[in-house]
Amino acid sequence: MSEGQIRQSLSGFYDVFSDGKMYRTRARGNFRKRRITPLVGDRVTFESSTPKEGYILEILPRDNSLTRPPVSNIDQGVVVTAVAAPEFSTNLLDRQLIALEVSGIQPVIYFTKTDLIEDARYQEFEELAAGYRKIGYQVCLTREPFATAGLDQLKATLADKETVIMGQTGAGKSTLLNHISPELTLATGEISTALNRGRHTTRKVSLMPVAGGLVADTPGFSSYDTLTIDYRELGQYFPEFLALSSGCRFRGCVHVNEPGCAVKDALAAGDLMQSRYDNYLLLLTLLKNQKPIYNKKK
Repeated sequence: MSEGQIRQSLSGFYDVFSDGKMYRTRARGNFRKRRITPLVGDRVTFESSTPKEGYILEILPRDNSLTRPPVSNIDQGVVVTAVAAPEFSTNLLDRQLIALEVSGIQPVIYFTKTDLIEDARYQEFEELAAGYRKIGYQVCLTREPFATAGLDQLKATLADKETVIMGQTGAGKSTLLNHISPELTLATGEISTALNRGRHTTRKVSLMPVAGGLVADTPGFSSYDTLTIDYRELGQYFPEFLALSSGCRFRGCVHVNEPGCAVKDALAAGDLMQSRYDNYLLLLTLLKNQKPIYNKKK
């Protein structure tokens, strides 16, 4: 029996990396009975007679998991955000950050398409980036798109970590990956062509070695699941609100109409980003009006 990590799943096969080698395995039949699906990123115990034939015996406890892409044990999510084309929205950015926070994944913000905006608009993004850095988020923003300084910063962030790269369609996720790891382009294109052969049912998920870490190869990942948290919990996923909430007069303060609210005091004093608070209110209303989902698929 050996221990390893699932690096790729494809058509019911799981490629497990262990001691520098890759082993092709299947999940044992009792996984299906127990309704357990192994995920890329899972740490597992397995046995194999040859590198091409083996069985996964047990999935070790997960730190976290995502449904889109279906991966587990992710350390961080790089949110690729275009400053223009598609039009920039703090609301979308904040929703992506919250989705990661809810999953227990550290967000990193990477701004693209900075060549499409004037200097004055770029200054506004400098201020925005400073606001997010103050919250504690790492932000990559350079005047020239994909400038060496920004790429080097990101490469250092990827080292020794497992990362998902997410962002709206057209934000430049694939271009960013190609800049960080040029040797990937050919490989990913060739593999997907060879696998698909006109069938669109192939669901391949893999973790690829990039810049000394592992990156989930999910170029199509642009959305995030609808949040299914209770609206009263939302403030916990805004790190700057969470840090202040112990100073609120009421426990369980949702920072809207309550007196003695430390978050609203900080906002009035100009210590919080107005856009973050506005997006918080929008999301709060959305969550309040959301009908409970009783038959949510696990």
